[in-house]
Amino acid sequence: MAVPWIGYFMLEQSLLRQLIKEAKSGDAAAFERIIIVHERMVLRLAQRLLLNREDAKDAAQEVFIRLHRNLSRFQEEKDFGPWLYRMTVNICRDSLRRSPRGPSSDLILEIPDRALDPEQSLLLAQRQKLVLSALENLSAREREVIVLRDLEGCSTSEVAQALGISEATVRSQISTARVKIKRFVMTRFRRPT
Repeated sequence: MAVPWIGYFMLEQSLLRQLIKEAKSGDAAAFERIIIVHERMVLRLAQRLLLNREDAKDAAQEVFIRLHRNLSRFQEEKDFGPWLYRMTVNICRDSLRRSPRGPSSDLILEIPDRALDPEQSLLLAQRQKLVLSALENLSAREREVIVLRDLEGCSTSEVAQALGISEATVRSQISTARVKIKRFVMTRFRRPT
């Protein structure tokens, strides 16, 4: 269920670097294009980390406000994706500290494909609810590594870079989180005897 980071596939890195350079020099249209390309990824990541739609919308808005404020600090020779992931994760952490509202019942991980038949749509919705429930049972740190690695499709080194931790720590946290998810799913499907 890994979803690759949208920005890398929608924009060539050279075009993204050009947009960043133009936005840094004050070109509002270039900054708007950066937002358009990344807004779905940022909102999706915030929803997966916060498990609350309203908090995620607020966090995504804050990400782009801070991006505008701090874009001049971005070093253009570095990858933009991990930098934006880190900013999003940090804002989500702040949001959790300020007001941990808890999961919202209307949260949807991904928009279902309209080409799916009703049975496939139902299975997808059930799977999404299971994933959300499993994510609820993880610590914030474990949720971050699982979301970035398994749901967003980042490499271990990208996750480490985005979270500011070592690759060994990422692997350890992923292992622990996957064990917890496996236990959760197994208890969910264990039949009473």
